[in-house]
Amino acid sequence: MLKKQHVIVFQVIILSVLTGSLLGACSKAYYGAMEKVGIHKRDILVDRVEDARDSQTDAQEQFKSALEQFGSVVQLKDTDLKKAYEKLNAGYEDSEAAAQEVSSRIDKVESVADDLFEEWEDELGLYQNAELRRSSKQQLDATRSQYRKMLASMHRAEKSMEPVLNIFRDNVLFLKHNLNAQAIGSLKTEFSSLQGKIDALLKQMNAAIESSNKFIAELKK
Repeated sequence: MLKKQHVIVFQVIILSVLTGSLLGACSKAYYGAMEKVGIHKRDILVDRVEDARDSQTDAQEQFKSALEQFGSVVQLKDTDLKKAYEKLNAGYEDSEAAAQEVSSRIDKVESVADDLFEEWEDELGLYQNAELRRSSKQQLDATRSQYRKMLASMHRAEKSMEPVLNIFRDNVLFLKHNLNAQAIGSLKTEFSSLQGKIDALLKQMNAAIESSNKFIAELKK
């Protein structure tokens, strides 16, 4: 439901975004329009953390699939080398796209989180009741602390994709220009290293997904 509302609001504010010269002005227009339909920065943050979590789940599946493709290529003794290259390259390109989607989703989480915490901090000065202000400040500190832990976990998972993609890229390029049995044989030496790095990647992503779920649960309380 929330995502559908996002689409509706986007249509409402599209002219403002197109004519706006500053990103900050566009963000304010977006947040303002969202608040008019009852969706606040906290809600948007939850939505974006969920999207980032889901993109990591999708990336996990893609990297596991790419590893299986890599393994099937190196195990074959007699194979169509051109098809082997195309299969390996497709796995690499899909993995790279999945990694880019994860990074994009994390950037969107950071953007709205920064705006939310800045607004929350500014509004502390509006309180007349010292006890309420103190309570809100404690909640802000706790939420921001948990957010930073979650974000750090996300970035660790994001960073763990780089060495995997590097191995894929190197071997795809090598196979592209060396379509022979010896080239297939050379891939076998890389397989165990790739498998180890993907195992590490999956662990990092599982940790990030668990951290995201905890953060979402806290925000929804």
